[in-house]
Amino acid sequence: MASLRSTNDFVKLLQKEGELRVISELVDPNLELAEIQRRVVAKKGPALLFTNVKGTKFPVATNLYGSEKRIHLAFGEKPVQTIARLAKLAKEIFPPRFSKLWKERSLGLLPFQVGLKQVRRAPIFDGSVPSVEDLPGLVSWPKDGGPFVTLPLVYTQHPNSGNGNLGMYRVQLFGEKTVGMHIQIHRGGGFHYYEAEKENKSLPAHVYIGGPPALTIAAVAPLPEEIPELVFASFLMGEKLRMKKDKLVSPYPIVADADFALIGSIPPKLRRPEGPFGDHYGYYSLLHDYPYLDLSHILHRKDAIWAATVVGRPPQEDHYIAEFLQDLLSPMFPLVMPQVLGVWAYEESGVHSLAAAIVKERYFREAFMGALRILGEGQLSLTKCLLVTNEKVNLKNFSETFRVITERSDPRTDFFIFSNISQDTLDYTSGTVNKGSKLLWMGITDPNKPIINTNLPKEFNGSFKDKRFQNPKVFLPGVLVVKGSEFKPNDRLAETLLSEDLGKFSYVFLVDDSEDAVKSDSDFIWTMFTRMEPASDVYARTETIRNHIAYQVPIVFDCRMKPWIPEVLTALPETVKQVDERFGKWIDSLP
Repeated sequence: MASLRSTNDFVKLLQKEGELRVISELVDPNLELAEIQRRVVAKKGPALLFTNVKGTKFPVATNLYGSEKRIHLAFGEKPVQTIARLAKLAKEIFPPRFSKLWKERSLGLLPFQVGLKQVRRAPIFDGSVPSVEDLPGLVSWPKDGGPFVTLPLVYTQHPNSGNGNLGMYRVQLFGEKTVGMHIQIHRGGGFHYYEAEKENKSLPAHVYIGGPPALTIAAVAPLPEEIPELVFASFLMGEKLRMKKDKLVSPYPIVADADFALIGSIPPKLRRPEGPFGDHYGYYSLLHDYPYLDLSHILHRKDAIWAATVVGRPPQEDHYIAEFLQDLLSPMFPLVMPQVLGVWAYEESGVHSLAAAIVKERYFREAFMGALRILGEGQLSLTKCLLVTNEKVNLKNFSETFRVITERSDPRTDFFIFSNISQDTLDYTSGTVNKGSKLLWMGITDPNKPIINTNLPKEFNGSFKDKRFQNPKVFLPGVLVVKGSEFKPNDRLAETLLSEDLGKFSYVFLVDDSEDAVKSDSDFIWTMFTRMEPASDVYARTETIRNHIAYQVPIVFDCRMKPWIPEVLTALPETVKQVDERFGKWIDSLP
């Protein structure tokens, strides 16, 4: 299969494969387009090409990556197979023998296929527009602070070393030639800006939209800092990434095949309000001051298609991207973190709120060392709650994984809360930005000891003295979900629940709607882990032993909505009605 170098290439392939729906009716990018996308995603429907978007001459493509089949069409099996082979070779190459090397001889061609190459002519220079107002101004949710680029590929370089980073940091279109830059300090672009600002220098930056699908995947891949995302994109493509140098436009080389390139620089020590934005956690991220990008050029291909997505309460289109990346990179985890056999971050929690891992336990508490490696590794370091076991479970199956943890965990020794540390910028559960706590929850099998909890209750037959507690639901053996009254500051409701007779249930989750919370693994994950901050929302009777906090069961988790957690994303009724009237029959007809 020929490499896909542009959004147009990908769209043509999807159309050929029956994976695309062309919408030629006039569609408003303000809320309507996003509502259509969300409804189609909920039906697991096709990619969408909007050819008549109000206020712009450019077509918009969404849901490009919204199925396993479309991910496969974009990348095929070769990247997955090659990474698996590389990981296997790295483990088996020593001592190096001719037979081993000869068996994997095709890998020796990788240096000739992967990397960057300069070209004389670049499609990105085909055209330009004078203002960002000429671009599709996509507004996804009613309280968004304005239009946003929703698949932005932000490229910067370290001001001293010149090392590059391609990341997906959201970009608000402020108007004319200024856009917001949500570059977080936890990410590569944020590091580069920090270094430039220290020297009171502007940081040049490119924002690409579209181009080779591999660019989009590379921008969100949790790669070690030493691996350049542009080179990783080339690896996914199976050919060298084409670049064009033009010092009159930018000090950086420019991706030749991008659909759009917004080029400029980020001034130091200047900020402006950015947001709110309906984010992938399923809530609004709030208005904060962030750096911004002053644009010098807005370039586009002659056949440019604006690639976009819509995020919100999981699962959305980005679910498939997250799963592909984890499957792709999982063979490398044991090489980077030797005690770690597998890691899975649950996209249903917004990715960073919850992850699980299989680790080695060859000696006492080796699993703890492995857990610390995970919490110190790149984007995995943003994980808020980490479940760890040495059992060979299917990490993708949350119920299976959580059951193993609850059966094998002794909270007196296996339950750790780390307070006063960094947290993902988009997670507001602590009531502050970038600050919070982490939970490490271990469930380790000791071959010399029986499983700790083999008779966990499967039914709750008790009753509550306090009428504020209602509708108890058993999610898993030993795991109870209870509806509580609406959160009020200092209501001490979780402590009150702790004093109730909870039978032999070890872990009790206090929620606003227990019926909704236990409908599926996805609903449980989203409800519990996007509304709970370990340091402030975990309640148990404890004692301190050798300066370690030993927790006793039952443990209560307060997972109700709190006033400082932003509003859950909800579409306007009038937008829903409008889409019903115009596209409802077609969307309902999707299988």
